[in-house]
Amino acid sequence: MHEMSLMESVLEIACETALKNGAVRVKSIRLDIGMLSHVDPEALMFCYDAIRNGSIAEEAELEINRVPGMGWCIDCAKTVPITARFDLCPECSNAHVEMTAGDDMKIRELEVI
Repeated sequence: MHEMSLMESVLEIACETALKNGAVRVKSIRLDIGMLSHVDPEALMFCYDAIRNGSIAEEAELEINRVPGMGWCIDCAKTVPITARFDLCPECSNAHVEMTAGDDMKIRELEVI
């Protein structure tokens, strides 16, 4: 399950960032996870619950925002919604769509005290 290593990295980044900025506790972690990123939010939450004990983020709320897939159609010169990596353009049905959003995961915000 790659969600465990992802969550370990998120927790490490959150705690290190908080400490570097003089904080003593992480109150919340907000993540953006793309719908096309192959990351399961439920598995990520499970992993978070399993590893946060003993860290300065032990009581932090984890909020996950799902980011929809978007692409740029070269043929119609439009940004279009996509639901899979190699979707056809919903406007012109051509296959010249470059993914522009929805395949990444990032820490959007940390709340610390």
